[in-house]
Amino acid sequence: MTVFRWIIGVLTALVAIGAIGSFLIFILTDVHVWIERARRFRHWTWLGMLTWFNVEVWGRVVYTLVHWVS
Repeated sequence: MTVFRWIIGVLTALVAIGAIGSFLIFILTDVHVWIERARRFRHWTWLGMLTWFNVEVWGRVVYTLVHWVS
């Protein structure tokens, strides 16, 4: 699970940096293609965070069900 956390964390951080960078380029140049890229990166960042949260929660549910003591 630790490996998954690191992988999803690094990928999400890289995409978030891309979103911030794209937004800064848009602010500096006023080229509208960069705001579209920033939005797309923001959507991918949100997807990464939701994927991490979902795997954490459902992983714990599956772990609890497998190790349930009757």
